[in-house]
Amino acid sequence: MCEVITCQNNYILERVVCYHASWSVGRLGDGKFGVENIDPNLCTHIIYSFVGLNADGTIKIVDKKLDVDNNNFKKFTALKQKNPKLITIVAIGGWEESGQFSHVVSDPKLRATLVTSAVKFMQTYGFNGFDLDWEFPGQRGGAKTDKQNFSKLIKELRAAFDKHGFLLSAAVNGVGWSVDVSFEVPVLNKYLDMINVMSYDYHGPWDVNKVTGHHAGLYPSAIDVAHGETQLNVDASIRGWIQRGADPQKLNLGVPFYGRSFTLSNPSNAALGAPISGPGKPGPYSKDSGSLGYDEIVKLQKQGGWTYVWDDKQKVPHAYKGDQWVGYDDPRSLEGKVKYAKTKNLGGIMIWNIATDDFHGVSGRKFPLLTAINKAIM
Repeated sequence: MCEVITCQNNYILERVVCYHASWSVGRLGDGKFGVENIDPNLCTHIIYSFVGLNADGTIKIVDKKLDVDNNNFKKFTALKQKNPKLITIVAIGGWEESGQFSHVVSDPKLRATLVTSAVKFMQTYGFNGFDLDWEFPGQRGGAKTDKQNFSKLIKELRAAFDKHGFLLSAAVNGVGWSVDVSFEVPVLNKYLDMINVMSYDYHGPWDVNKVTGHHAGLYPSAIDVAHGETQLNVDASIRGWIQRGADPQKLNLGVPFYGRSFTLSNPSNAALGAPISGPGKPGPYSKDSGSLGYDEIVKLQKQGGWTYVWDDKQKVPHAYKGDQWVGYDDPRSLEGKVKYAKTKNLGGIMIWNIATDDFHGVSGRKFPLLTAINKAIM
């Protein structure tokens, strides 16, 4: 049985929870990624991102043309025909669609509307579960009572979902102070089936000190330690959730299939903690400054001239060329994160998001990151 469990105990690490960003169909050129590009045999759960929330508590379809007119919801849930064990989930919220949560959860009638709307939505389109991705309760203009009201919503969703056998999960922040503002962890632990820890974006061009930093280090860098930023790493996030009352088996360790990139102030200084002048240049597919999908990273590296650096303290790589610097996860670092998850008796790995894996196989094989995770779990 040691293929799927750690040999010391009976805890199983078996979930591979894959977020699908529906707008990835709009990525340029070879980066275009639609439902038809998903390999349903590389994930145990797939999450369609996102639907929104209307002020009246009903579910808001963000892109009607794509999601409904082009039948994207139905195509997504039909992936179960290729893998009958696959669990399909829809996520509500995200960075752009979290604005109405505080208003809706504060009113018992609006919460009841949301619960009814969620059940109807999943029945209409054939989803097995519902993922709450409120970014974040009590923050970004929210109310102090968001934390308690979110707990009420979760309890009410759970009661309704149990009648239909629906799964309930939430995507949550990783950094301790932020968790304390947003969540009553024991309540989430009691009523949720899964907790997706967004253990990434710890560093980026937004950092006040304007230096390079890896956004998903497993452990803190020496620079983090020197600055007292020992919370900004995967290990601190996972330990923090467990210490606050989360069952490790409900936790999914989040990994990014993208890197955070920087433009160096001086190309001759490309070390970790080197001064930056701003975000990195946009990649060829997503055109996002300061962010590169793994597929963009391997495409750029194919052109030559990049220096690869393995950070043995943080257990992650970064690479640089000229004035460009990017920290990211690769098959080696993901294998390490899966092994770490096993030592912590976690239930799964979560991915944001599968569209930015090297799904064309530019690096030598298709979906190298997803494949590395699956291999490490076995």
